[in-house]
Amino acid sequence: MCRCSPRCTEPPASRTSNKRTAVIELCDLQQHLERIYEIDLAHRVDDFVTSDPVLGAGVHPRSSGEKLLLLQEGEDLQMALYLDAAVIERLRDKDPRSCLQRANRDAFLQALEGVSHFLYMAWNAGYDKPVSLLELELQAEVDKYIASAVYSGRRDASRSGRVRRMLFANPTYRAELDRAEQTRYRRANDFANVYCRRLEESYRHDYGGARMFNELRRFYRLPQAGKLRHIGIDQHSLSLG
Repeated sequence: MCRCSPRCTEPPASRTSNKRTAVIELCDLQQHLERIYEIDLAHRVDDFVTSDPVLGAGVHPRSSGEKLLLLQEGEDLQMALYLDAAVIERLRDKDPRSCLQRANRDAFLQALEGVSHFLYMAWNAGYDKPVSLLELELQAEVDKYIASAVYSGRRDASRSGRVRRMLFANPTYRAELDRAEQTRYRRANDFANVYCRRLEESYRHDYGGARMFNELRRFYRLPQAGKLRHIGIDQHSLSLG
């Protein structure tokens, strides 16, 4: 569990020359999530992005196209968002804002997950709220679902159900993840699937309307225990990461 302070700063190592290639795309994703949840973060994600493979691999050796790097120093929480250069290149070549398709979907989801992690951690830091790894991953899964539905133009419950099944039905996890990490990712996937399916059922006739977005905003602001309780999960039965 990381307790975040209101002072969120960018480490010098995150300033790299190639991060500017995806500024528009990443800022657009951040603004998209901010509109959904009615939040306004003072920090812009592009100021925290790095594609430096040394930084990305040096902090955490497990391979991934996206990592949120955190360092707590007193009241300051330093953050950097690592995105693999190949992810940035695919976003630049096939902008998901014009068309979200198979060719750019994986890059879109990796970038969105990174922006989601950054936004959720930084927003909670402003309120000095603790954030667990499971909570971070769960919110990112929900963010990927709702953003994918909006970007692909699927604003009704039945079509969004296809997005949900694509995201959650048959997840695969990297072999190098340890048991605790695989368990955390699997739980985040399964819990998000339950919650998003409930959105489709509860707002079948008003999917994408004001009532559904009000529900998403309430969920976003709940702490981990509140999120799990809202989904119907007994937190005390879990060994949480």
